[in-house]
Amino acid sequence: MKSKIKFLTILLGIIIFSVLFSKQASAQQGNVSFQVFYDELSPYGQWVNHPNYGYIWIPDANEDFVPYSSNGYWVNSTYGWTWVSDYEWGWAPFHYGRWDYDDYYGWFWLPDNQWGPAWVTWRRANGYYGWSPMRPGISITLSFGRRYDRDRDYWMFVRDRDLQRRDIGRYYVSRNDHDRIIRNSTVISKTYVDSRRHATYVSGPDRADVQRISGKRINPVSIRDNSRPGQKMNNGELRIYRPQMRNSTDRDKRPVPKQVTRPENVRQPSVRNEATRPGSVKRQTTQPQRQTTQPQRQVTQPQRQTTQPQRQVTQPQRQTTQPQRQTTQPQRQAIPPEQIKRQQKQEVQIQKRDQIQKEQKQRENQKVTPPANTNRKTETTQPQRSKSERDKRSEEKKEREERK
Repeated sequence: MKSKIKFLTILLGIIIFSVLFSKQASAQQGNVSFQVFYDELSPYGQWVNHPNYGYIWIPDANEDFVPYSSNGYWVNSTYGWTWVSDYEWGWAPFHYGRWDYDDYYGWFWLPDNQWGPAWVTWRRANGYYGWSPMRPGISITLSFGRRYDRDRDYWMFVRDRDLQRRDIGRYYVSRNDHDRIIRNSTVISKTYVDSRRHATYVSGPDRADVQRISGKRINPVSIRDNSRPGQKMNNGELRIYRPQMRNSTDRDKRPVPKQVTRPENVRQPSVRNEATRPGSVKRQTTQPQRQTTQPQRQVTQPQRQTTQPQRQVTQPQRQTTQPQRQTTQPQRQAIPPEQIKRQQKQEVQIQKRDQIQKEQKQRENQKVTPPANTNRKTETTQPQRSKSERDKRSEEKKEREERK
């Protein structure tokens, strides 16, 4: 009798403990703020205070990273097509919030409090399926617009028979064909209503259609809640951390990232840490073409930085001219004292010699008598005068003869 009572007591204690633990776990999940995003994603990227969006997150991924395209695949679940990421941080940015692209930052993520299988919009063309990340502020209704994001080349397309492949990155359609496919595509507006979370999700392509086209049976994956951040796919079950985020009130302490990067200090994709890279990027051969604009965006920052070295280079050039001027001075100072004395002696001797020559000339001039000079002048002038008189006389004779 005592043993039965003891057994019932232990059993009752186990039941009470399990109930309390489940309530505590659910309470913890229902009492989560954006702080969990700020804390859990900080090791894998940078938080930046964007002037339009507030705090955004930039992943430390390789430069050909594209959300809902890099390092992951699609599985079908009760909610529709669900993205399974190979990144350790994939439980949050691919199931909460929105993605957008910026010329300077590249791809960045804006948090939100609503969980979903994937926040993308779908399109169907003849023989193709395609999807594109929803941008911040875009609701499901807006994403169903006929021309929403039609002209923005953030779409990924695969042949409709390849949608369920685990190595889907090998089957992305060339970007050269995107324009043709998009112009001939229509929006897939199928949704799923989650009564437990009071949310509506975009389901994507119909499972029966994909089965019929691919000729393979698709078994829906069951999704289970995980008690800690992360996700794991195993035996047809996806365990993922998906807490219900509460809206912050005035009483709550406003959640903020512990470390915020200044915009000018944001690491560009080419220099970001690739520790989160699972090693399967090479299979996405079309991604570098897609991200050709991203290096240009990131190149604008290096261009700004390269102008500074150019300005700094001019300073050494100016400094080099100074040593040249300084080198001329040592040459003048390098004349030995003995040589200077010799030059001075030579100058003195030259001056003495010039003085002696001047004195000799003066003596010679004094020896010449003035009468001799005057006689010579008169002698030279007289012939000149007599010659002129003869010329006059001859001219007078000629004139007389002509008159006659």
